[in-house]
Amino acid sequence: MPPTSPPQAPREYRAARAAVAALFLTNGAILANLLPRYPQLKADLGLSNAQYGLAVAAFPSGAMVAGLAAGALIRRFRSSRVAVAGTLLTSLGVLVAGLASSWWVLAASLFFAGGMDAITDVAQNSHGLRVQRLYGRSILNSFHAVWSIGAVVGGLMGGLAAGLNVHRGLHLGFSALLFAGVSLMALRYTIPGPEPIVTVEPEAAAAHQGSVPARRPPTGRGRIWLMFSALVLIAVGGILVEDAGMTWAAVYLSGTLGATAAVASFGFVALVGAQFVGRLLGDGMVDRFGQRAVARAGGATTALGMNAALLFPSIPGTIAGFALAGFGVATLVPAAMHGADELPGLSAGTGLTVISWLMRLGFLASPPLVGLVADNVGLRVGLLGVPLAGTIVVLLSGVLATVRAPAASPGGQGPSLPQPH
Repeated sequence: MPPTSPPQAPREYRAARAAVAALFLTNGAILANLLPRYPQLKADLGLSNAQYGLAVAAFPSGAMVAGLAAGALIRRFRSSRVAVAGTLLTSLGVLVAGLASSWWVLAASLFFAGGMDAITDVAQNSHGLRVQRLYGRSILNSFHAVWSIGAVVGGLMGGLAAGLNVHRGLHLGFSALLFAGVSLMALRYTIPGPEPIVTVEPEAAAAHQGSVPARRPPTGRGRIWLMFSALVLIAVGGILVEDAGMTWAAVYLSGTLGATAAVASFGFVALVGAQFVGRLLGDGMVDRFGQRAVARAGGATTALGMNAALLFPSIPGTIAGFALAGFGVATLVPAAMHGADELPGLSAGTGLTVISWLMRLGFLASPPLVGLVADNVGLRVGLLGVPLAGTIVVLLSGVLATVRAPAASPGGQGPSLPQPH
């Protein structure tokens, strides 16, 4: 007998899911619109490479400074409102950066945009997890896949505007208005009411066993922080692999293996493309096998794929290795965020805020660390961090949930949406 397909979610659930997807899409598209305009900005302002690098580094620096405020803002104003406000302010920061008349204006506006982007990121993931709890099954990976679509759309918009020599103010002003409008429209379909802060009572936990859980009752604080540390390492493992593809794949393929510039670009393309496919498939895999099994298999795929590519170096093998790594880490960041948000004994949004902040720290630390190893013993050795990250995920994945989506019952209904407050 074929498995029963899940019942169609109520209209309010589907609307809330579409609204969160729209927020993820705008978040991916806003900064991506600016990236193709960076070379022109650098030339117009007469910046040296060092000045340009420092200005661009202001974006993640702003994220590090402001990111920890996200939890308090979410509890005070609601995750949906914080996500939309952050989207509007990120758009404003990017617009000012595009119109910058000096290095200081560029750096300051990118610092501001980075801070708002970090807050938006936490808030939209927090609200996505609220919607996921209503669905009773995994949907968070699909939101991250939509973010990737947004990044591609934004990059294409920026590249087209740059190619047509459209004035940066006109281009980025249009982008800001477009995505601000999308986010404001999405707000009316998000979940009303304050953030959930109550812990699960034993009878409620029993009633929902097998579904995506709400907050678990408190356990020992030491054990909670050990679990949180493991979740951070799983998330950072995914971040290290992503950064290896973004920062080093083309350098390794062209500099060490002698690939042409066009072929060398396929290292990153293969990683991102496979990651996107993994996120499209991720929710179904998580529902069927559980977060723990999917993460463990993904870590093993990453470790084995890149180990083989580095032990037997070739251009096709390395591109395939990056693809396997991208597919392997596709669900890690959503899984770690979900786990952190479900940790008992923490205020709403706290676990998600802190883990997002530490992930950004990983993005800042990874390039110089790999570069230091590469300068001393070669980039091939430096890239051993990728299979090492996969191995760490395999070892620590036991901290993730084993629950799967419940068997569907025809006409089944989930919990109702909260009423506005």
